[in-house]
Amino acid sequence: MVNTPNLVAWMERHQISLYLMAILAGGVVGFLAPGSATVLEHSINPVLGLLLYATFLGIPFASIGKAARDFRFLSTVLVLNFLIVPLVVWGLTRFIAGDQALLVGVLLVLLTPCIDYVIVFSGLAGGAGDRLLAAAPVLMLAQMLLLPLYLLLFVGPDLVAAIDPAPFVEALIVLIITPLAAAALTQALARRTGAGAAVMSLMQALMVPLMMTTLAVVVGSQIVGVGQELGSLLSVVPLYAAFLVVMVPLGLIASKPAKLDVAATRAVVFSGATRNSLVVLPLALALPGQLDLVALVVVTQTLVELIGMVLYARFLPLIVKEHRQQPA
Repeated sequence: MVNTPNLVAWMERHQISLYLMAILAGGVVGFLAPGSATVLEHSINPVLGLLLYATFLGIPFASIGKAARDFRFLSTVLVLNFLIVPLVVWGLTRFIAGDQALLVGVLLVLLTPCIDYVIVFSGLAGGAGDRLLAAAPVLMLAQMLLLPLYLLLFVGPDLVAAIDPAPFVEALIVLIITPLAAAALTQALARRTGAGAAVMSLMQALMVPLMMTTLAVVVGSQIVGVGQELGSLLSVVPLYAAFLVVMVPLGLIASKPAKLDVAATRAVVFSGATRNSLVVLPLALALPGQLDLVALVVVTQTLVELIGMVLYARFLPLIVKEHRQQPA
């Protein structure tokens, strides 16, 4: 008989390897059964919603108020994501400015900071997950308001007029507000009933399998398209890799004036580097026909970023500890 606590502990210790295996499995299924892409694509939002629900359950909501009052952390994250990152993205995208589909895809994903699995990966590196959770609603609202402005500045008014905001609003409601409210309700029930505590225990045990399922579904649903457009998509891989590299020193520099502690600094770096690819994918899929390639550009960023997150989780604690000390 399987010892569940030991199995959960084993998955948590080996979660990075399991995530890479899930990506590989999703790619294999996508290639061998290309007809499954439609079913997998429709599965993205439900699976991602469950993942976010489990993620939100893992952080006590009692800590959110304190984290939200941490003006230094919140202001640092906002400055990094909405002032510094757009400048970096503008510079990087000059290399593909002549291809509108590639340009739109890179802009769409790199201008939107992650508000979901960044908490997971930051936690692997000892980052302040409660502060990232507190910042998530602000980051989501800010990117909804600012993304059209950035696209207007970087691409032009014709593209902005062609974008339907409905998928983005739907993603906010389905993928953020609903799981967040459900997690808050579950925690409230857990303080009063055994049923709520049982649900929390179950979702915590399912955290790694849910992340694996999400990654496999996303990769499996898009891998055939990625293969068909590989020549075009390869041109954005160096841009995504360069973004991950440059955001480490920029995140450290942005954190310095606020004198953030080690955990908060790691969280800031992850926030600046990790993008909202899984949430903006429905928006990319809703773009008009001449921009079909945009969704594949977004998925390509996901693949590059996941490799980058493995490296971040391994090496960022060493880099941050070397440059910053815990305040007295």
